[in-house]
Amino acid sequence: MNPLLDLLQPYPFEKLRALFNGVKPVDLPAIRLSIGEPQHATPDLIFKAMSDAFSGLAVYPTTAGTDALRQTIADWTMRRYRLPALDWATQVLPVNGSREALFSFAQAVVDASKPAALVVCPNPFYQIYEGAALLAGAQPVFLNQTPENNFGFDLDALSADEWARVQLFYVCSPGNPTGRVLSLDEWKALFELSDKYGFVIAADECYSEIYFDEALPPLGALEAAHKLGRSGFPRLVVFSSLSKRSNVPGLRSGFVAGDAKVLAGFLKYRTYHGCAMSTTVQAASIAAWKDEEHVRANRMMYREKFDALVPLLSPVLEVSRPDAGFYLWARTAGDDAEFARDLLAATNVTVLPGQYLARQAHGRNPGQGFIRIALVATGQECLTAAQRIVDHLK
Repeated sequence: MNPLLDLLQPYPFEKLRALFNGVKPVDLPAIRLSIGEPQHATPDLIFKAMSDAFSGLAVYPTTAGTDALRQTIADWTMRRYRLPALDWATQVLPVNGSREALFSFAQAVVDASKPAALVVCPNPFYQIYEGAALLAGAQPVFLNQTPENNFGFDLDALSADEWARVQLFYVCSPGNPTGRVLSLDEWKALFELSDKYGFVIAADECYSEIYFDEALPPLGALEAAHKLGRSGFPRLVVFSSLSKRSNVPGLRSGFVAGDAKVLAGFLKYRTYHGCAMSTTVQAASIAAWKDEEHVRANRMMYREKFDALVPLLSPVLEVSRPDAGFYLWARTAGDDAEFARDLLAATNVTVLPGQYLARQAHGRNPGQGFIRIALVATGQECLTAAQRIVDHLK
């Protein structure tokens, strides 16, 4: 076996199962707020589009996807991020969910023949970034996102020598778990470093469509690049997904878009990777990307949950509404793992310890002392869970 596999750490939910081993929860209905799996209903229009396209199962799909899907994605991206142009033929590729693309992208981008290649990850972070870096033959390095820096990137934490070895920089905006959205000034600073040192930016935007003010959608990476006059999006690729936007995590449908030269290499890799999207799924994806009504309704349900839960939890937990996304990143009074274990026993509510989403870096684990609460269950279930937490902590 590839010895690099031994470098992979257990996934957060494996650690959670070990933590909860032997816990006998109180006799109340279980409410799981630990995993970011959307539980709102999948729109009927997606079911219909898929059922109408079942004949597509009889053909091999192309890796690049249909022209219709790529055109639809390009049109959506231009509308959403107010872009004057995006070439569907060279700047867009469909992917089987952002997770597989975020992982495989590192394999295509990282040149392991160069000494001591580095991949930068936010911290806390989505663990796929770390695994992708390690199996590409690079070393992940972490930039802590903490309350002290308003959950932003401390770009001064790396030396000039380290920046010179960076080949890939993962960004998650809106962030998982903090919900933080990067500002235009922050993107400008990151682009300047990319220009200076030549690394590629992978912008994970799978939470981009869960926000609270219909008039103020989160700033996207392509949008930031356009505003800063970066024609062609040099060394920038964004990753988006229907999972959260349209409540179809099982559809495994998303896209990548950006620098045509980088995407040409990624497409070449993917033709060998064997990850072409079924034309049946592509048809359902077209229907989803073309419709915004269901997305607005989805946002309203999340907005109502945040409106109800933040005031309820604030007296007992240090918590506030994030910029975007469907997580609460709440500070605990003591050890976050013990907090989660005790909470399960006393309330049968599951949350995720923050330390499981982060690594020790720059003298600390920035997830320590936090829990991630995923507001993915029904409004009533979330409200019931919040009241149990309040009663437990009073």
